[in-house]
Amino acid sequence: MSDTSTNIPAIPAAEKPAAVKPVVGAKRQEKIGTVTSNKMQKSVVVTVTRQTTHPLYKRVVRRSKNFLAHDEKGECRVGDWVRITETRPMSRRKRWRVVEIISRAAQVAPLPEGVQ
Repeated sequence: MSDTSTNIPAIPAAEKPAAVKPVVGAKRQEKIGTVTSNKMQKSVVVTVTRQTTHPLYKRVVRRSKNFLAHDEKGECRVGDWVRITETRPMSRRKRWRVVEIISRAAQVAPLPEGVQ
């Protein structure tokens, strides 16, 4: 009994499995909301409001949720409409980043001193 007598067929080179390709993830979520706070460095709080129907009363109800988003350049101001997208975790609560500023908030000049 020699080792060459085993009946294991040889796999041709064309049938060998190719290298495993990385799995392409699902499309990341995007949301549009209003910047409600920019007091942190490179971070903003974005409030996203959505409308749903109440399950019992069938009325349209507004629901809002706050998301911490990464703002690399620090150019967002309070009141701006921004588009945020999901990203890798950047800190304990920050898993979103600002993609673009859709519209800027109106800039109000401060009152001169002495005028009330």
